[in-house]
Amino acid sequence: MKIIFPLLFFFSLNISAQSDTTRIKELLIELTKTSKPRNYQNPDQLNETAAFIFSYFRQYADTVFYQTYLVNGITYGNVVARFGDTIHERLVIGAHYDVCGNQEGADDNASGIIGLLEIARLLKTQKQHKNIELVAYTLEEPPFFRTEYMGSYIHAQSLKQSHAKISGMICLEMIGYFKEEKHTQDYPIGFLKLFYGSRGNYITVVNKFSKGKTARKFTKYMDHFTQLPVKKFNGPKSLTGIDFSDHLNYWKMGFSACMVTDTAFYRNKNYHQKTDEMGTLNISKMAKVIDGIFFSILA
Repeated sequence: MKIIFPLLFFFSLNISAQSDTTRIKELLIELTKTSKPRNYQNPDQLNETAAFIFSYFRQYADTVFYQTYLVNGITYGNVVARFGDTIHERLVIGAHYDVCGNQEGADDNASGIIGLLEIARLLKTQKQHKNIELVAYTLEEPPFFRTEYMGSYIHAQSLKQSHAKISGMICLEMIGYFKEEKHTQDYPIGFLKLFYGSRGNYITVVNKFSKGKTARKFTKYMDHFTQLPVKKFNGPKSLTGIDFSDHLNYWKMGFSACMVTDTAFYRNKNYHQKTDEMGTLNISKMAKVIDGIFFSILA
C-alpha cells in the first residue's frame, strides 16, 4: 500500500505538467546575468529581482503581494504568492533570492527560486484544493543570516503572530548541482559516507529529530515521486549545516519544516564563490527535483 497509493495518485495528475528545462535555462539567465550581484549592498538589484518574481507569480497565483520591512533605513522585501482555498491549513514553500557577496549565485540560490517559479506554473495546471503559499525571501545570506532581519524570520514571525493555520514549511536551498563521480560528496561527519555514499548524485531532504507530521509526509513522498535518488537525513539541530537556510526560522516559531538540498558546500565547492555559475548546474536533474517536489506537495 505504501508504494501503490503514491503511484495511483501520480497517474491521477496531469503528468504532462512537468518542469520545462528550456524555461529553467531562461530563468537562470534572468536571475544570474544581472547588472549587479543581487546582494544586500545592491538594494536596487534586489528590488529588480523581486519585481521579476512578482510578475512571474502574478501570471499563475490567486494572490501575490510584497512583504516589505526596513533594515538600517533601507526597504527590503519578500514576494508572496498564494494558491488554492483558505479552508485547509497552509503549506509554505520558500527559497531565498539574495546572494552572498559579488557572485551570480546560480545554485545558491537561483536554483531554489526557479523551483518556486516552476511550481507556481505547475500549480496553475492542476485542479487542486490545497492551500499553498510560495515565498521568495530576501536577506538570507550574511551578514543577516541567523538574525531577525532574514526575510524568512519576518515571514515566519508574521505567521505566528497572526495565529495562521500552517501545516508546515518546505525550504528549497541549492537544488541544481550533481556529480556522478566517486569522492564528490562530503559530510559533516566522516562515517556518514558509509551510509550515503561518495557520489554527489542525489537530492536530500533534511530534517531535525521530531520533525513533525508535514515534514515526515513530504519526505516520504519525495522518495516515491522523484525520478533520481532521494536520501533522507535526520539529525540534531546542533549538527553543522542542518539549519543553514530559511527553514531554521520556522523551527524557531514551532512549525514543522524541512529542507530540500543538494547538500550545498558538502558537495558544491562553488558555494559562495564567483564560480557558482549556471554552467555548473545539471538542469535535467534539477527539473526532476522540481517535479518530485511538485507531486509531493499535492499528495
